[in-house]
Amino acid sequence: MSATNCNKIRGNHVPIYERPRERMLAYGSAALADAELLAILLRTGTEEESAYQLAQRLLFHFEDLRGLSEATQEELTALRGIGPVKAAELRAAFELGKRLSSKGKFQQKAIRLPRDVAEIMIPEMRDLKQEHFVCLFLNTKNRIIGKQTIFVGSLDASIVHPREVFKEAIKRSSAAVICLHNHPSGDPTPSREDIEVTRTLRQAGEVVGISVLDHVIIGDDRYISLKEAGYM
Repeated sequence: MSATNCNKIRGNHVPIYERPRERMLAYGSAALADAELLAILLRTGTEEESAYQLAQRLLFHFEDLRGLSEATQEELTALRGIGPVKAAELRAAFELGKRLSSKGKFQQKAIRLPRDVAEIMIPEMRDLKQEHFVCLFLNTKNRIIGKQTIFVGSLDASIVHPREVFKEAIKRSSAAVICLHNHPSGDPTPSREDIEVTRTLRQAGEVVGISVLDHVIIGDDRYISLKEAGYM
């Protein structure tokens, strides 16, 4: 018997707390626990458990919602009850949440200090498994008007070419650029390559008339501003 048919048979015998759709319609999404919201995304469980019980098992396996949001396709599909489609739908939902959060923060305030950048970008970059070099493009009021991942991989001056950075800046009519990258190790201490890349980009910015305001390195809930550290 399929999980869908099994769920249909159980029907009204399922306790109300295991029927999150009904609770959401009655009380609104804010009243639902993480497992209930997750169950709505999952839609169906397995022959042995409801969607709600499957959601509880996922949260327990990955420890919490954040751990689940960081799970790879392979990690998700390794669990009973999660096939490729369910895994992809979950990952898509979490990615939309991250993007919405980032865009909302972009519109809130002008960038004045390195911690303003860190508050916006740490949630997005702290858990990346590879180094990502990202540029934030600012207007004359220091508000973010765009964001672009320039490359993924180990930072090297020969890879982070000023042409790619300033091509995107010019396309957006940017007044300034803030560069960021993450250290998957969690330690944001700048390397020699980080410092060389920063100086190269700053010099190129002076030539094209677009200021490189800072280079912020993201670690595990920590950051280092190369400007504050005296490397710019």
